[in-house]
Amino acid sequence: MRFENRVAIITGGTRGIGVAAARLFTTEGGTVVAVARDVTQGEAAVAGMPRASFLAADVRLAADCERVVRETVRIHSRLDVLINSAGVIYRNRTVEQTTDEEWDTTFDINVKGAFLMSRSALQALRDVSGNIVNVASYVGLVGFAGAAAYAASKAALVNLTRTMALDHAREGVRVNCVCPGSVDTEMIRSAWRAHENPLEAERLWGEKHPLGRIATPEEVARTMLFLASDDASFITGAALPVDGGITAG
Repeated sequence: MRFENRVAIITGGTRGIGVAAARLFTTEGGTVVAVARDVTQGEAAVAGMPRASFLAADVRLAADCERVVRETVRIHSRLDVLINSAGVIYRNRTVEQTTDEEWDTTFDINVKGAFLMSRSALQALRDVSGNIVNVASYVGLVGFAGAAAYAASKAALVNLTRTMALDHAREGVRVNCVCPGSVDTEMIRSAWRAHENPLEAERLWGEKHPLGRIATPEEVARTMLFLASDDASFITGAALPVDGGITAG
């Protein structure tokens, strides 16, 4: 088991890609602390997982991030992996259509949240030569119409990943990110439901990927766990597309 006796904090760990990663991490022998704001959803998400617990926190708040790391190390005596999976998107928003609040919320969760959690976790990760995996997006690598704040935030997260990788490589801490294409989560399904023809939206979402479909959360999570594992021991600073070929064209 790749993660036996290892401990991971997973933000956004109670839904979508985050909860898929939590399940797989525990399946491979690891211990997970899932982090999100919704207590009811969080406790339900970890209820069926071995070696998993939930901590309520808001990644936009430095004190909450510091508390999560402090409590994790106090209870489990170590921290090996930080997965920054918390994220938000406002769709159908050009720059002109994006409000100040939408812009700030997007950057506070998608970028500042990863920054605050990483800053809080780095000392514990240094102690065990641990690593960080950020969940960016393929739209952090290419242009993307209609989600200005989201695309900008994911590009920022990609470069934050690369910069942290350089800053902390000699300390034994690896930092990578995955850049998923569309993934079958509630975030995507809510966009389909908002379309005038949800079935057509689902078809179109799949067809824009060269493989002809969108990803499952587990497909992205397996890539995240690869980057977090010793199998990726010589990989740092990578922004790995998990996008069905959409950025290859």
